[in-house]
Amino acid sequence: MTMTRTLGRSDIEVSAVGMGCWAIGGPFWTDSGPAGWGQTDDDESIRTIHRALDLGVTLFDTADAYGTGHSEHLLGRALGERRGDVVVATKWGNTMDTSAKRLTGADATPAYLRGAAEASLRRLGTDYIDLYQLHLNDLPISQAEDLLSTLEDLVDAGTLRWYGWSTDFPDRAAAWGRDGRHCTAIQHNLSVLHDAAEVLEVCRTHRLASLNRGPLAMGMLTGKFSASSTLGTDDVRGVAPEWLIYFRDGRPAPEWLERVAAVRDVLTGGGRTLAQGALAWIWARSDLTIPIPGCRTVAQIEENAAAIEHGPLSPDELAEVERLLVELRGQPVRAM
Repeated sequence: MTMTRTLGRSDIEVSAVGMGCWAIGGPFWTDSGPAGWGQTDDDESIRTIHRALDLGVTLFDTADAYGTGHSEHLLGRALGERRGDVVVATKWGNTMDTSAKRLTGADATPAYLRGAAEASLRRLGTDYIDLYQLHLNDLPISQAEDLLSTLEDLVDAGTLRWYGWSTDFPDRAAAWGRDGRHCTAIQHNLSVLHDAAEVLEVCRTHRLASLNRGPLAMGMLTGKFSASSTLGTDDVRGVAPEWLIYFRDGRPAPEWLERVAAVRDVLTGGGRTLAQGALAWIWARSDLTIPIPGCRTVAQIEENAAAIEHGPLSPDELAEVERLLVELRGQPVRAM
């Protein structure tokens, strides 16, 4: 079964599920602690990308920040001569010390944008980026708007095909959707456990693709965590910064485990795994959505790609998930 979606205003068709490449970047750090997902095996990461290609996955999402360039380098190495068969999405905006594997701050100037794009091209081993995304979630709109002319220049030069913003703020998404001629996607958090009705409405209004980070809730919707699970101190989930609500004190937060348990039976209906059901919920939620779950093993990409065989949840299943979560929380998880 083949299932594709259109990347927003562009005429680019991509697989309905992409591969997120944050985890394959390996450990890296910020001043507040780890920002990666722990130790990785580069050979397994490359095998995972190759398997994704074989399974028909055509969208790969990375960032210069992931492993301070290591994820981009691995992706470019793995794609090799098959680069032209896929859509590569990457991001910029963070500054970094690559030798120390540390993010050092942010830079939203046009000059930094140009330099960051050139550096990403070198690491990816390519001469164009299909989708270039601003990686500063809460950048003031006025500063972000100042980047649009430079982005359009890079499109005209053939360096970029399209661009977008990784932001969870509807007003920011709307600003670029309105003013960015080659803006075609908004990347934002979306999962069964975290809806984003306002951002989805912006995407629909402006004909933008909805690229969904966190579709498996940082692993919470894979079914591999229990109340006794622990995560290492080199894993961002092990220290759980304030924005990472699903984990606390190195363990899965019990209130989120309860919500997963509440919807497990519906999501796993029809022979789906829990992760496949979570992806199916996203496809049923909107025809604009393209989940990009992170993968670092062949088994993970095989499970995620196989979700396409099942397709979206049915309208009845989608409504039942909503009912169960409303019952558990006592309030709607999203606007109907």
